[in-house]
Amino acid sequence: MRKTISALALLSAACSSNVAPAQPARQQASAVFAGGCFWCTEADFDKMPGVLSTTSGYTGGRSANPTYKQVTAGGTGHIEAVRVVYDPTRISYADLVRRFLPTIDVTDGGGQFCDRGESYRPAIFVANAEQRRSAQAALDSAGQRLKQPLAVAVLPASRFWAAEGYHQDYYKKNPARYKFYRWNCGRDQRLKALWG
Repeated sequence: MRKTISALALLSAACSSNVAPAQPARQQASAVFAGGCFWCTEADFDKMPGVLSTTSGYTGGRSANPTYKQVTAGGTGHIEAVRVVYDPTRISYADLVRRFLPTIDVTDGGGQFCDRGESYRPAIFVANAEQRRSAQAALDSAGQRLKQPLAVAVLPASRFWAAEGYHQDYYKKNPARYKFYRWNCGRDQRLKALWG
């Protein structure tokens, strides 16, 4: 009987020592940005430390369940945008905004690069007064650096509609087409000329 109890005690101790301590839940927050083509905006955010996921979609307009065809045709009020889920212990909202601005042409409110029209205009969607202050501070700093007027809208956050599946992670699924599109659109060339 003693041997059985000792064996059970040893087995229990061995098992309990192999149990990993519970990991603290990862903190998450989300923000929405519009920087022209959502394929490019998604790819740029995915490279930022602290970003957990990105989703291409539409926001800011009146239509429910908008499609790519409807949004790019105009008249819905929606803008191509990206919802960014991030870990606020690794990157702050203010840092996200500061890192976002050099990925777009902040001086062009009529679209971005080769994509023109209301659905491609640049915008930062803010959920509260603190986000609005952070967005405005980053824009003020960018304006001082570039010494020219900026055309990025700061808009109240509204319902975000995920885009069709084929738009998600487009740059990963179609790397050759994505690289050609980005180069042909002149995005990186314009960013280098604007931001150095």
